[in-house]
Amino acid sequence: MRIPKHIGIIPDGNRRWAVEQGMKKEDGYDNGILPGMELYHICKDLGIKEMTFYGFTADNTKRPTSQREAFSDACIKAVERLSVEDAELLVLGKTSSAMFPEILKPYTIRSRFGGGGMKINFLVNYSWEWDLGLYDGSIGPQLKSSDVSRIDLVVRWGGRRRLSGFLPVQSVYSDIYIVDDYWPDFNAQHVYDAIEWYSSQDVTLGG
Repeated sequence: MRIPKHIGIIPDGNRRWAVEQGMKKEDGYDNGILPGMELYHICKDLGIKEMTFYGFTADNTKRPTSQREAFSDACIKAVERLSVEDAELLVLGKTSSAMFPEILKPYTIRSRFGGGGMKINFLVNYSWEWDLGLYDGSIGPQLKSSDVSRIDLVVRWGGRRRLSGFLPVQSVYSDIYIVDDYWPDFNAQHVYDAIEWYSSQDVTLGG
């Protein structure tokens, strides 16, 4: 089985899952933290070198305050969980905005936890326009995500078939695998199925 070097994760469906459980929409985000940690351990055991996790986008912050606070808190808790693992974490997003959690700012420089190892990129208050420098006129060599490598495989939960602004430069040649189940219903087989599918793809990178 061919293992991707870098896998991108779009954990969608938290709100829809919560509604189906008879909960408030904002209650879905806390239920996405344990799946994220389980996924980290699976990827580490498989020998994946880098993982990028979509936390929330600048556009997501337009949602009601209760939801915005819930997904922001979930990102903070996820970083706290990762801080006791072996990883090299970079939190990437628009820090000049009040929507960026202050407590995560120290991690906008890559931080080594434990014995280091897997590179984990966590997109928080991320905007592709910000990444490309469209807001400050610096498009080109000033790519904010320049420390993030090309993504081999993007896996999106929740059934939606779009990238939603996810690292447009690094994902330009990514294979994209869709899981119809919502993110809080994550199970390990989702990952194994995605990688098995990826292994069957003809990766030419345009050649």
